[in-house]
Amino acid sequence: MKDNRWHKGLKFLVSALMSLLIIVAWQNYTTAQKKPLTLETALLSLEQVGDGIYALISDTDYPPENENIAICNAGIVIGDDGVLVIDPFQNEALGNLLLSEVKNLTNLPVKYVVNTHFHFDHTGGNKAIKAQEIPIVGRGTIREDMLAKNLEYDPNPIPPDLIVTDDSKIWLGDRMIELKAVEGHSGGTDIIVYVPDAKVIFAGDILFNKRFPYIADGNINKWQDTLVDLTANYGDATFVPGHGTISNRTSLTELKNYLYELELMAMKWKQLGLSEEEAINSAEEIPASYKEYRFKGLYPSNLKTAYQQITLNK
Repeated sequence: MKDNRWHKGLKFLVSALMSLLIIVAWQNYTTAQKKPLTLETALLSLEQVGDGIYALISDTDYPPENENIAICNAGIVIGDDGVLVIDPFQNEALGNLLLSEVKNLTNLPVKYVVNTHFHFDHTGGNKAIKAQEIPIVGRGTIREDMLAKNLEYDPNPIPPDLIVTDDSKIWLGDRMIELKAVEGHSGGTDIIVYVPDAKVIFAGDILFNKRFPYIADGNINKWQDTLVDLTANYGDATFVPGHGTISNRTSLTELKNYLYELELMAMKWKQLGLSEEEAINSAEEIPASYKEYRFKGLYPSNLKTAYQQITLNK
């Protein structure tokens, strides 16, 4: 009889403890949900890269722990009569955070927002931009690609309303900003943003610094050519990558070398007559020189893309 009472008491105690743990976990979750969105909670740092030029640099791996941790980097360029913003992150809340940072820096209005390409982590914040009726600039087939390819991560994409097809210029009073059409990462939608008076380039995802790049929508050979051209023509510029820390021409060379190594690997697979599965299995271990890179989850996809584009000549 005593044993029965003891077992009942123990079951009650365990049940009460589990209920308490569930309540505490739920309270922690709801507290986290209510936590105000700041640069700190979004894992962003604001860095000045020139006179009136700022970058918001993301310090996360992929995928991030929650939707309000910024995946990519963003940019702010302040001119004489207005502001240009680059890549308003992946959702409306982060887009609004970016706009609030602009207000902390200047009273001038945001005149334009540039999407450096179509991927959701750079364009999801367009909702915040559209709500403020600010023109959004993109290139090439960016509208079509956003509506066709972003829906998994951004069910209601807001595409740019100003489309450029070639190199263009934007003036903010006396400050001129060049939009350069480049190739390699995202199928004809890539733009870099160059501020000549400060020699600063917002490179979008043409440049990943110490991160494995996403190449499934790109072209490995064209991307290498673009990196060579940027090194030759803008070798003394400061580069703000789409992902990773602010850098210089060194990061262009590192990424070019990585893509070249993929190309050599894929050519060897072709010589050996390997199937895609055999090829990827033979190279599944990340090379020692890239062990410290983030975005490691993209490495297998890079191998697959290299096989498709180079081994199979597609």
